[in-house]
Amino acid sequence: MLTASELEQLVGEHQAMVARLLVRLLGTQEGVQDLAQECFLRLFRGLEGFRGEAQVRTYLYRIVVNVAHDARRQRAQQQRRTVSLSEPLDAVADQDGFCWEDRLAHGGANAEQQLQEREFQQAVEAAMAQLSEPERAVLVLYHQEEQSYQEIAAALALPINTVRTHLHRARSRLRGLLQVEGKGVRV
Repeated sequence: MLTASELEQLVGEHQAMVARLLVRLLGTQEGVQDLAQECFLRLFRGLEGFRGEAQVRTYLYRIVVNVAHDARRQRAQQQRRTVSLSEPLDAVADQDGFCWEDRLAHGGANAEQQLQEREFQQAVEAAMAQLSEPERAVLVLYHQEEQSYQEIAAALALPINTVRTHLHRARSRLRGLLQVEGKGVRV
């Protein structure tokens, strides 16, 4: 069993990675603090059964992917329950807190460039949301977390060739989705 200082050190070493990964997998910062706590709670509960065959970081990646999956499913269920057919579409779209004022940075060199960058980020986030969970997880772990195929395979409990396949499909789908939106980009 770990001591309190060892647990604190573990959280300190990995909290930024956990939060960053949750934001990329979920496409929002909403509730990330609570979900990060859930990740570490699951890690601490599971450390007794941790066999040490992989690094703790790899084990934590798997936990984060599972927590993100659970959160997406729960949010989808809540959204289905709270959307009324009588509500205007604008009200439904704004339910997630979308506000132009929050999205546009105040002050800066060029407002048009900032708007284009924001629109591109939103297009990427929307395209990422359309990927399957394994595709999104592999893409984020590979490109954002700079994990190797072996590390991703260990974290997601997948064969390496399956990781390669998911990465290839994710890149192709993301490229296609962004081109459809008129945001042609090299992915």
